[in-house]
Amino acid sequence: MVMARRTQTLVQLTDELVALLDERAARQRRSRSDLIREAIESFLGNDAEAHVSRQIVAGYERIPQEGDDLESWTRRGALDLIEEEPW
Repeated sequence: MVMARRTQTLVQLTDELVALLDERAARQRRSRSDLIREAIESFLGNDAEAHVSRQIVAGYERIPQEGDDLESWTRRGALDLIEEEPW
C-alpha cells in the first residue's frame, strides 16, 4: 500500500480548542492529527459540494424547467421510486 506524502504544518489553537480536541481524541482513541485532517477534509468537501449545488441552481435559473415538462418529470420520478419499492 502506498501512503500519500504528508506535509507537516503549524496551526495555532486556543487552549479551549486543544482541550476539546484532546477530549474527542481520547473518546475515539484517535490522534489529534487524525481528527484535524478529518475536520479539514470535511470542511473542504462541504465547500466543494456547496459549489456544485450553486452551479446546479444557476443552471436552472438560466434555463428553468416549466409547465408540463416539469410536472411530467416529477411524476415520472415519483413513479420510478414507487416501482423500486419491494411492497
